[in-house]
Amino acid sequence: MPLKIIFLSTAEHEFIDAVKYYNAQSEGLGFEFAAEIKYSLDRIIQYPLAWHKLSERTRRCRTSRFPYGVIYQQKKDCVLIIAIMHLHRRPETWQAIINRLHKK
Repeated sequence: MPLKIIFLSTAEHEFIDAVKYYNAQSEGLGFEFAAEIKYSLDRIIQYPLAWHKLSERTRRCRTSRFPYGVIYQQKKDCVLIIAIMHLHRRPETWQAIINRLHKK
């Protein structure tokens, strides 16, 4: 049975904002971005431990076409998406999110 994908609300908002941004740049580009993220999620589900480790529990799967990475943690029964992050922005953004998760 494949792992279930769960997005943190911040990751979901990042994803939606990026789709809107790319669609504003060029009609349909946002949907191409969404397809690229879906492809990355499929790869994560298929090979959850294959991607670059950012910390002991956190990994990043880079997209091929866009400068984004899917930051995630594999849990027992799901993959938790921490961030859909533009890779030219400050990396401490996702680190702060993870730190808040561990304090809960």
